[in-house]
Amino acid sequence: MTAVPDGPEDRLRRFATIWSRAVFPVTTTAATRPEFEAELLPLARRLSEVLRARAFDAEEAKALGAALVDAHCTDPEALSRTLDCVDAYLVLYCGQDGDQEALRARSARMQHAMAAGFAAALRARTLAEQEAIAQAALRAQGVVAEALHASEARFRAVFEGAAIGIGIAGLDGTVLQVNQALTRMFGLTDQALRGRNVLEWTHPDDAPQTWRLYEELVRGEREHYHLEKAFYRPDGTVLWTNLTVSLLRDADGSPQYQLALMEDTTERRLLNLRLRYEATHDALTGLPNRSFFFERLEKALNAGEGRRFGLCYLDLDGFKTVNDSLGHAAGDRLLVEVADRLQSCATAPGEMVARLGGDEFVALTTGPDTGHEVDELAGRIMNALLAPISIDGRELTVRGSIGVVEGPAGERSAAEVLRSADITMYRAKSAGGNRYELADPEADARVITRHGLTTALPAALERGEFFIEYQPLVHLGDGGVRGAEALVRWLHPQHGVLGPDRFIPLAEHTGLIVPLGRWVLEQSVRQARAWRERYGDGDGGAADPLRINVNLSPCQLTHPGLVQDTVEILERTGVAPDALCLEVTESALIGADDGLLKPLRQLAEMGVDIALDDFGTGYSNLANLRRLPVSVLKLDRSFTQSMQRFPADPVDLKIVEGIVSLAHSLDLSVTVEGVETGAQADQLRVLGCDTAQGWYYARPGPPEHLHDLALADATG
Repeated sequence: MTAVPDGPEDRLRRFATIWSRAVFPVTTTAATRPEFEAELLPLARRLSEVLRARAFDAEEAKALGAALVDAHCTDPEALSRTLDCVDAYLVLYCGQDGDQEALRARSARMQHAMAAGFAAALRARTLAEQEAIAQAALRAQGVVAEALHASEARFRAVFEGAAIGIGIAGLDGTVLQVNQALTRMFGLTDQALRGRNVLEWTHPDDAPQTWRLYEELVRGEREHYHLEKAFYRPDGTVLWTNLTVSLLRDADGSPQYQLALMEDTTERRLLNLRLRYEATHDALTGLPNRSFFFERLEKALNAGEGRRFGLCYLDLDGFKTVNDSLGHAAGDRLLVEVADRLQSCATAPGEMVARLGGDEFVALTTGPDTGHEVDELAGRIMNALLAPISIDGRELTVRGSIGVVEGPAGERSAAEVLRSADITMYRAKSAGGNRYELADPEADARVITRHGLTTALPAALERGEFFIEYQPLVHLGDGGVRGAEALVRWLHPQHGVLGPDRFIPLAEHTGLIVPLGRWVLEQSVRQARAWRERYGDGDGGAADPLRINVNLSPCQLTHPGLVQDTVEILERTGVAPDALCLEVTESALIGADDGLLKPLRQLAEMGVDIALDDFGTGYSNLANLRRLPVSVLKLDRSFTQSMQRFPADPVDLKIVEGIVSLAHSLDLSVTVEGVETGAQADQLRVLGCDTAQGWYYARPGPPEHLHDLALADATG
């Protein structure tokens, strides 16, 4: 894969270099390639601005296409290579920070507009050439005798050297003269073209006015006309042209000849057709794409009274595993095969299949009885996925989850229908996948509520709706309070107090976990300072300084400001690093590279403790502990739950004992979560665990509760 330069200007210059190298060989210019690249750089910058603009500016894109003509890129191949570069590299080098799917759709629209602008500019330039040629022809016919030879020489130079096809015919339509460009366009010799009659060149796609305009011109009723016309070549292929026919008069003003000027637009027309197809179809599977599907869905929803629709929203189960294990090329072949099978399921009138992107497909059916039809369609899709698909010699079993929405036209918008189908599909996936579910308004409402919580998160932080409760950490040896874990809560105006399980995943998904986590860290460190001021910094036993444990999410781990934020908070509050312990879930560090571990190592070197949370949840790699900068293992509550049975499973006890022994051999302390009974606490103490937390000691509560426990510890 090509390495993309770091800075936006570097990426822009790299794109300009690629563009100039592709186009320079087919450009008529006296400039060197570096000079030509410098000329393209401003155009590349304008392309990047159009790509990333809030609203698509079609006129600017057309202007960029016209600018190619001004840069002497008049060869159709120059346009084709330009559009190939825009398609392949513009989003890569100039759109890294945006929504890739939206940027690629924007790129396709830009290409279409650029082609239109190029065509218009080239047409204008051609018309100017045509006018100059016509004027030269008229002057050549009307000059005085003594200048006739020189004039004819000039006309011949223009006639033969022009890049467009030129032909002169009599008023009866007989071709008298043609230039080399015209013979190349038709694939005929000069002799084969001369003597033919233009009336023979009819084509089924001729515009209705084509031959009416011709008759008016040869009768002298009009001076010229311009239109798009197709011609058959001898090999049966079609030549598309921009045709301008002008009337040439003699010295007395009587019609004498007709002059035809032809610009070959075949490649440009094919390019426009390709761009139109690409704008409405998926490049990989050939199915209609999202925009085309939305057009059809909106048409179905606006079909009028008595019409209904049914929609199946399919997402493949486990498709990421195929990409990760076999590679994206194999994944693409799998998608193509799935697309072919889906297309065979929707062949009835009013049915269509489209690919929305990734491994998501939709099937639409319309008619008066879609309730029955969409159910059959979903069944056909599930049956079509039953047979394994052979990829690289492997038989892959394909499973899919389908959300089905059916109803009358006119009640919901396309976006609402697709949202309901998407929600229903994820409900089918959560139920185990390989099934289809019908849309449920109540389930939709729950998901919409979840979305409402997501959108309310930023304002909630600004309004101070979050607060922190603290659960004590108790030393199993002497029963003394060693600190507490900070647990954030959300006091929602409508839903009351929400636990972290309701909003932390939403904050992680939206990226708001970073500012929220920074707030939790600062509030918790301030509380640690208050505790230390109250209890002092003892020298051991129950008087050891209290420590605050704060959870870090995977998103916070990868945030570049983690170390700096932590240092600033500690310095601003005047709290020593050893008063803070950051808890990181074991799953977040699975396969962590040095880049991810570096900020944790920096914090550990400062004196901040790092705890490996939820240890033993099934992902453990004990040999990996040596390279992790952790000083505390927090055993998952599943270990304490297994001890609720009496007698406890001896295997579980051996596992915990082994983990504790290993941790201590690595100079790690062990904390256990979920302690609910004294028997559990005693058993964990015997096994050698260091500290514990759970309802047996105290539920999470305000910081004053820790004060009560600490006082009881001090007086006990």
